[in-house]
Amino acid sequence: MPTAVGSTGRQLPANNEATTRGIPGGAPRKQGMIADVGIRIAKVDLPGIGVRHDLVTEGGHRVSVVSQRNGDRSIGIIDDDDEDTCRASIALSDDEAAALADVLGASVMLSRLTSLSDETTGLYTEQIALPTDSPYLNRPLGDTKARTRTRCSIVAIMRDGTIIPSPTPTDVLRPGDLIVVVGTREGLDGVEKLLANGPG
Repeated sequence: MPTAVGSTGRQLPANNEATTRGIPGGAPRKQGMIADVGIRIAKVDLPGIGVRHDLVTEGGHRVSVVSQRNGDRSIGIIDDDDEDTCRASIALSDDEAAALADVLGASVMLSRLTSLSDETTGLYTEQIALPTDSPYLNRPLGDTKARTRTRCSIVAIMRDGTIIPSPTPTDVLRPGDLIVVVGTREGLDGVEKLLANGPG
């Protein structure tokens, strides 16, 4: 049976999607599937330990995420040629798990926005760097009135490797921010000029 090693170094049973087996010396595991288009994720309860999610990629690779009751979590990589072998296990702290989630979330969100732009005539997605001398630096996003002035939507702010999705008018723009904007080509040019020079 595949195994994933938790952050305590203890071996944890991994999932076989075709069957539901009991943990040796424990109660039977409960198995469920989380549905998404083209994605297979199996959720497995680990009695007395926590819960594990197994993801099978399009290429047939298997990744296991174990979340223990004590807050420990780890990522296990299952051997492609032997499902009974965990090739590597990486323990993650709270901050590391949050950082990884932010990075992956930002990547997925931006790729979906790009896909939307590709499929919609005349609609584009662009990342605009906030100029270091922008009149809106350290001011709330709402002060730009970007939507009213350019008919573009600011859908996210990327900051220090993390993403702020659907920013509100009260979110303050900071040095180094990348502003993710959706709109027409003309509108995007307008947002870039607005952030650089103000409404004048």
